[in-house]
Amino acid sequence: MPTIFTHPAVPLALGLALGRRALSTRLVAAGAFASILPDFDSIAFKLGIAYADQFGHRGATHSLLFALTVGVVGAAAAPWLRTGRWRALWFLAFCTASHPLLDALTNGGLGVALLWPWSHDRMFAPWRPIAVSPIGVGFFSARGLVVLWSELCWVWMPAFAAGCVGWGARRLAGRRAGARPTIGA
Repeated sequence: MPTIFTHPAVPLALGLALGRRALSTRLVAAGAFASILPDFDSIAFKLGIAYADQFGHRGATHSLLFALTVGVVGAAAAPWLRTGRWRALWFLAFCTASHPLLDALTNGGLGVALLWPWSHDRMFAPWRPIAVSPIGVGFFSARGLVVLWSELCWVWMPAFAAGCVGWGARRLAGRRAGARPTIGA
């Protein structure tokens, strides 16, 4: 799995690309939280639930159904998030779903239960360039540095580049319309 430091790259890049007019600061912050929420399943280890169990790590909380459920909860909180219900639903569902999709790109673990509860199979992407992060204190090691470098190359730099392209496109469109958007606008 990518680290909890890297999963927020997706909502942060979208926030940069689309700006505050499209995505409120609160919505982007909620998206960052939603992007790490599936890994709260690691508490299963403390409860004696096996990794490979459907409620173990990378199980039910890494499913598209879970992502949609988070989106529905976000829709209910839309006024607090300073956005519309549909935008909250789809943005938070997308940010949550980005988590197992990134996990499926890692080179370790058991895969993700993306289609739970319809299938208990764990899946990986056919291409897996991201180094899997050690769980727990193993992260603070030489291997942890390798993982961070892998995440920088395969997640952060492409996400930042995409965010900058979106920001630039908004800026260009604003100039054509006579306005000059700022970085966060």
